[in-house]
Amino acid sequence: MRLKDKVAVITGGGSGIGRASAVKFASEGARLCLVDRDAAGANETAAMILSTGGEVMVRIADVGEPGSADRDAAAALERFGRIDVLFTAAGFSVGGTVLTTRPEDWDAVFRANVGGTWLWARAVVPAMQRQGGGAIITTASQLALAGGAGNSAYIAAKGAILSLTRTMALDFAADRIRVNALVPGAIDTPMLRRSFARKPDPHAAEEASRQRHPLNRLGLPEEVAEAALFLASDASAFTTGTTLAVDGGWLAG
Repeated sequence: MRLKDKVAVITGGGSGIGRASAVKFASEGARLCLVDRDAAGANETAAMILSTGGEVMVRIADVGEPGSADRDAAAALERFGRIDVLFTAAGFSVGGTVLTTRPEDWDAVFRANVGGTWLWARAVVPAMQRQGGGAIITTASQLALAGGAGNSAYIAAKGAILSLTRTMALDFAADRIRVNALVPGAIDTPMLRRSFARKPDPHAAEEASRQRHPLNRLGLPEEVAEAALFLASDASAFTTGTTLAVDGGWLAG
């Protein structure tokens, strides 16, 4: 098993990519700390892991709230004694251009996406330094590289995550802490479904998104989880400061 005896914290573990990755990591031997503001979703993911004999704890929190990551990381360290992997999969999107996005919505998107990534990195890096290394996986988006219309706050936030990933990789390379970003395409998650629902014609929006991928379909959370597993495991021991696209060919097209 590729994560045997390792401890992984996954934010956004209550649904979508976070849930699929938690289940996958557990199947590969990891002990999990799931963080999500959706208690029902997080507990449902935990039940899936427990049903197969995995070990998991749940923390209900808003990842962008100052202090919450410190508290939850301390709880994970008390329970498991170490943190080997951090996967910041929690995300939030509202849609809108710079003209139509309200300032409070802009702040909320950056708080969840960039703030949640930054605060959780701050919370776990000291433990990883003490234990001699670790892996941090952030979640960006193909839109941060290709651009896109009508989602300015989300795309700007994902671009910030890419820059943060690179600088953290350099800052902590000497500590044997690897930091890499996943760049998913349109993945069939509840968040994507909510983004389609904001459009005047949700079906047309979904079809346009599907056709934008050369593989001519939406991605699955489980497919992103496989990429996250690679970045979490020793198979990627010489990989840091990079982006791994799981985008169905979007960026190549």
